[in-house]
Amino acid sequence: MYKSLAIIGTLLLLSTGVARAQNPSPETIEAAKSLVATLKLTDQYRALLPGILLGLKPVITQDRPEVERDFNAMVPTVLDTYTKYYNSMIDNAAVLYAKNFTADELRSIEAFYRSPAGQKYIEKSRELSELSRQIGDEASRKAAVDLKARMTEALREKGHKF
Repeated sequence: MYKSLAIIGTLLLLSTGVARAQNPSPETIEAAKSLVATLKLTDQYRALLPGILLGLKPVITQDRPEVERDFNAMVPTVLDTYTKYYNSMIDNAAVLYAKNFTADELRSIEAFYRSPAGQKYIEKSRELSELSRQIGDEASRKAAVDLKARMTEALREKGHKF
């Protein structure tokens, strides 16, 4: 939930900064939009809404069944209002890519992601990111335990009591 909100917040913040920067060419914007589609960012953004609604539901309904029932009934209508945010995220993502890459670079990146290896990477990237985060968390935890022991021992050698 918080990750989804962070993504939305980041894109909204980037959109304000992007508006002040020099505008990319229409060719670069088109290449960026094509890359955004190939990266399946559209699917990722669409997948955010259920998480947002799930997080809002207990706050809004406050464990009242009658409110929860009406909340559930309103979900399809809310989905329609999300379209403007969804389109904004997609447009801002395309502008972000267009600001950082040339049209030729974007086409090269897209060529990779359209390849079988690129498609596999897209499919696996979320899982790989999560597993990489877990590896980093575990390594950090082990390092913290080791560093604590070493620092405590070094400070004891200097006469400090723990």
